[in-house]
Amino acid sequence: MLRRRTPTAPAADLSTTTVDLSKAGGKGRPTPKRSESQKQRKQAVRPPANSKEARALARARMREERLARAEGLKRGDERSLPARDRGPVRRFARDYVDARYNVAEYFMLVIPVVLVLGLIRPIALLGTYLLFLTVVLGIADSVRLRLGLKRALAAKLPTAETKGITMYAVMRSLQFRALRLPKPQVRRGAKVA
Repeated sequence: MLRRRTPTAPAADLSTTTVDLSKAGGKGRPTPKRSESQKQRKQAVRPPANSKEARALARARMREERLARAEGLKRGDERSLPARDRGPVRRFARDYVDARYNVAEYFMLVIPVVLVLGLIRPIALLGTYLLFLTVVLGIADSVRLRLGLKRALAAKLPTAETKGITMYAVMRSLQFRALRLPKPQVRRGAKVA
């Protein structure tokens, strides 16, 4: 048990020995010392040196978040949408509005025409009639939109909460299609309901 052992082979010279790091499953580099890895971690989370640097970092981070949210809003990603646009009922209402032609959408295009017609004395009254006709048709189309959406929601999502959804749809129908956010996900004339 306490016997002395005799060496069977001479000790290898460690200065000339090479380590094979390319073994199967290896990472291909030696493990860093603990002090080196701790130093790297501390540098990664090092706070800014002054308040000016901190503000610049905060602005850059906010800009990246804002760009990501805007991109998600254009795609219609649920996580990026504001609270007023989230949920299956709101998505259905958006698709319902985007699939149809809305008279109220063209109201802003009629106003410049009416202003120009108002400058020409003999046909100024025609501009007034055109404006009145557009307003009446827009109101009738909005009423038709509300009734049709209520019917479609009752058929598609009968148990869903629909409070305020028709006003949401009417407000969306007032906007130009190209300027709506979230961007329209269906083509005009598509069957939604």
